[in-house]
Amino acid sequence: MALKPEMSLAVAAATGVLVYGIFTVELPNTADVQAAPAHNPFIKNSVTVAGWSSAAAVAGISLLAKDPTVFVVGGALAAFLTWRYKHANMVEPSTGQVTLPPQTPTPSAPAASAGS
Repeated sequence: MALKPEMSLAVAAATGVLVYGIFTVELPNTADVQAAPAHNPFIKNSVTVAGWSSAAAVAGISLLAKDPTVFVVGGALAAFLTWRYKHANMVEPSTGQVTLPPQTPTPSAPAASAGS
């Protein structure tokens, strides 16, 4: 049984506040993320943790409330904040441009020994 419309919006708003709070606690503000060197692995890991924590909270509250509005609002905010922080982490502070992550070389096969 879904919630009444006025309760649905209140629970959805509270879920949105919870998602925003998770991102606020897990990460610095976006200006600090954008001012840090691009592709910072610590920020990347923190964004992942905040995104999964938010997804779990939204899923749990949505299942308990049995209301799709809660899932849509909370999920949309979690997706937006994840994108926002990932984008800020890709910006090179000196140019203000989004940069590609550095390429890691593939490991080469070990050389065969001459004595075999």
